[in-house]
Amino acid sequence: MRVLAVNAGSAGLKLSLLNADVVEESAELPADQHGFDVHELGALLNTWPTPDAIGHRIAHGGAYYSTPVRVDAAVRDVLYELSDLAPPHQALALAALDAVAALLPEVGAVACFDTAFHAGIPAAAATYAVPSDWRERYAVRRYGCHGLSHAYAAAHAAHLLDRPLHGMRIVTCHLGADASLAAVLDGRSVDTTTGFTPQEGLVTATRSGTVDPGLVLWMHEHGGLSVREITATLRERSGLTALTGTGDMRAVEAAAARDDRAARLALDVYTHRLVGGIAAMAAATGGIDALVFTGGVGEKSPTVRQRAAERLGFLGVFVERRRNATTRGDGDISTAEAAVRTLVVTAREDLRISQETRKLLERRSGRNGRAPV
Repeated sequence: MRVLAVNAGSAGLKLSLLNADVVEESAELPADQHGFDVHELGALLNTWPTPDAIGHRIAHGGAYYSTPVRVDAAVRDVLYELSDLAPPHQALALAALDAVAALLPEVGAVACFDTAFHAGIPAAAATYAVPSDWRERYAVRRYGCHGLSHAYAAAHAAHLLDRPLHGMRIVTCHLGADASLAAVLDGRSVDTTTGFTPQEGLVTATRSGTVDPGLVLWMHEHGGLSVREITATLRERSGLTALTGTGDMRAVEAAAARDDRAARLALDVYTHRLVGGIAAMAAATGGIDALVFTGGVGEKSPTVRQRAAERLGFLGVFVERRRNATTRGDGDISTAEAAVRTLVVTAREDLRISQETRKLLERRSGRNGRAPV
């Protein structure tokens, strides 16, 4: 089955055409919170073979979807209702879903959810200590993010180490323009840093990560800021951008190397939140066998990995400086004697999307072939 994997994220619109697990075509189109060029998308897909199915990465499935689902009008409406829980990613994903459907109207589509991998985390991790009315009426709970990336990174780490995924305690670090951590035990997520929305957790390129809810209320009541202004600030003008003026980790690291005070502080804040999160995830798994870095920053920043490892020696994390500095793509960067294996894994959400799409459609049809509309 040939699957077109569509991944709409903050870094752009990524497209991969996979036959089994082999990439036949791939491209990335520029995208931002305002969308992408539909004409450019059409021109690109017109040159590729027609897929048998389309798999879309969807940021948030809410309480409705904990497994992949065939997309129809009713599903599309529910996904639209959930847009406020993961802006701007959900809106971009739905725009991509609609655009690809218009270009390939005879090909069925499957929604693959970033929240699904975390749907089964224990109640102790999923539950917020808020009134039952909030939890029951509004389905308030920890949903998590980047599940497709975390699931692939954990499984591939076990493969690289030639160990069965069952029995392993893994902390996966998806670090990019957005970021989150996951505690993976026996191949299942048991905790994660993001919550009801992607706002909770780590410092990212433009997001504040976790802040005191009292601060938000105080800025509204005493700072005179509207809810809209606070929301936009915490989502779009915070994180590394607020601390240094740029959300590009490469620029931050370069400025820090020049002894820029703001950049050094930004790296310290980023590392502090990252290390604390990794330790919390290791507690959730009852220890740690492997620490995995993936995503744009996780894969390409030896500085971030080294800084984190230097603070995590108490867990048994030690990286070999030369390996850390020179690894490109998948690799083990641990010292020989380290109790915890530290790995770099190339993000492959496209593979996970393709696999989930094929599994759903083949199970439903009992055969291979093009998925009907």
